[in-house]
Amino acid sequence: MHRVLVRCRINRLWHVDRVTGEPIRRYEMTRPGELVHVDVKKLGNIPDGGGWRIHGRALGSRNSQAHRNPARPRKVHGRANLGYCYVHSAIDGYSRLAYSEALDDESAATALAFWARARSFFAGHGITVERVLTDNGSAYCSHAWREEHRRLGIRHSRTRVRRPQTNGKVERLNRTLLEEWAYRRLYTSETARRAALSAWLHHYNHHRPHTALGNLPPITHCTNVSGQYN
Repeated sequence: MHRVLVRCRINRLWHVDRVTGEPIRRYEMTRPGELVHVDVKKLGNIPDGGGWRIHGRALGSRNSQAHRNPARPRKVHGRANLGYCYVHSAIDGYSRLAYSEALDDESAATALAFWARARSFFAGHGITVERVLTDNGSAYCSHAWREEHRRLGIRHSRTRVRRPQTNGKVERLNRTLLEEWAYRRLYTSETARRAALSAWLHHYNHHRPHTALGNLPPITHCTNVSGQYN
């Protein structure tokens, strides 16, 4: 029976949620800036010379031991504590225009500074943020985040606990970032990987077809942008 269902391409219940079994309610925005999704993705730093993905376990481990930050104590015996890269991302729910930065932590101050630069990025493309959706991370539950949005007049919403699907657009962006930027090439240092992010973002926003946009890049759904009149 399963083989028959697979052959007919009806073996998966795409119309229901896998956890609850309830019908999926997809929502689309009507204008740029109506809802912006924000999230953070945590990645392990790459040691100088390259890690196990490029050299294998033996040499990759030696590079990690040689280039670990001595100021960072080991959390696991025998494993170098290289630290983490925190990729902060924001994506407009209507146009899918995305902005990301690779930063050193996910504190409230860092998240707010990133969000200020992200709003400037969106403003440069004619997008005024009206509402932002995040998960329940400590930075987004902080008093500083709440007060800043109250001052800006931006409505802040949070997802239900353990329900990342609610913030699905930025979660999908995170997966695309991993597949096409973070792990697509074999980088020899964390500096090299972070330096490649801005070029990939330009490709994503200006050239990469997006299936939700009729295979057009996100920039085509922005208004008040030079050269765009839709």
